[in-house]
Amino acid sequence: MTTENSHIQAYQSIRGITEALCQPLAIEDYVIQSIDDTSPPKWHLAHTTWFFETFLLTQMLKEYTPFHPQFQYLFNSYYQGIGDFYPRVKRGLLSRPTVEEISAYRRHVDDHMLELLHTLRDEDTTTMNSLLTLGLNHEQQHQELLLMDIKHNFSIHPDHPVFNAIKSTQLVTPPGKLQMIPVAGGVIEIGYQGNDFCFDNELPRHKQILRPYQIATRLVTNAEYCEFIADNGYQTPQWWLADGWDYAQKHHWQAPLYWQKMNGKWFVFTLNGLQELNPHEPVAHVSYYEADAYARWKQVRLPTEAEWEHFTTSQKIKADSGHFMESGIFHPQTASTNEETPRQFFGDLWEWTCSSYSPYPGYKPLNGALGEYNGKFMSSQMVLRGGCCATPASHVRASYRNFYQPEKRWQFSGIRLASDI
Repeated sequence: MTTENSHIQAYQSIRGITEALCQPLAIEDYVIQSIDDTSPPKWHLAHTTWFFETFLLTQMLKEYTPFHPQFQYLFNSYYQGIGDFYPRVKRGLLSRPTVEEISAYRRHVDDHMLELLHTLRDEDTTTMNSLLTLGLNHEQQHQELLLMDIKHNFSIHPDHPVFNAIKSTQLVTPPGKLQMIPVAGGVIEIGYQGNDFCFDNELPRHKQILRPYQIATRLVTNAEYCEFIADNGYQTPQWWLADGWDYAQKHHWQAPLYWQKMNGKWFVFTLNGLQELNPHEPVAHVSYYEADAYARWKQVRLPTEAEWEHFTTSQKIKADSGHFMESGIFHPQTASTNEETPRQFFGDLWEWTCSSYSPYPGYKPLNGALGEYNGKFMSSQMVLRGGCCATPASHVRASYRNFYQPEKRWQFSGIRLASDI
């Protein structure tokens, strides 16, 4: 297959997946925004299209005419170098452009992207390859965000609507006792190493010193987290960071997001509707504050991102070995019963680390407006690793750094424990 054909195939495949994810939606579902953190599905469809139009078509295709002059303002997310943008918290107030118009926008941009891919000159190929790959990885990020946002948008409805018809098939056998694997530590290297795509925040590869540590074989389960709740974990300030305690009290947290108690039993909202809580599943949709409090209650801690990456690479754990978006389940699965085997490092749930999101030594953001993609968010956020059940499998690698503010929990996030030796 020629490079041109492989680019076309990748572009059409990834763009098609985004639209396929939206197929279960009713037309009204495309518009709502349940909280400030989420975006309406139609905004995701338009923004990912805006990305290709702004960074590729207007720059590289002669005589390209943008689909609509107002879309530059409506669907820019946060790129100050491009221009002003419509406030994020008000995206759900826009009934126009319609879903039909946004579909036409996607077709318009797709047609011109295929024209661009067919007509590139050799001297443009390197730049185009870089921008196209970034755009496709950006679209994959929004595929996960779509599922996260749809889940929250649906969760506020009292009838607990079902988005996904594929039910989770869970193991009924407990995953076994959580084990800790000792690691010697030493002078190690982290950061992306290879010739394929990575985000700028994964570079440069650099050395770090790790003290001996141990890391859990699997994620913390719902049953284990219920013990924290039963022991008044949400009412005991000694386990919580000060900001976390204040936030939890202000927002009346008593359990992870999407949990609700009925007739003495815990239930959890999923993309397959409301389900009775499976005690063997990994606990999901917890904030960093909750993950940290649970670890303190267990008298251990969360892993650093260097420990997490060092362990997965030294153990040669394959990044595509986990449970990802392609299963169509969009819900974390129970761990296997092999107690001593490292499990669930990739897929199922993003794993909170105790590392703040900051630049690696020698970090350099991309040039121009694309330098805003990652670098300007390196403040007041925590790093998560490993991907989740809504992440495309091809999108994740050991060096991948996700990041959220410590109070956020609408993302598919979970807990892996670690400790010093």
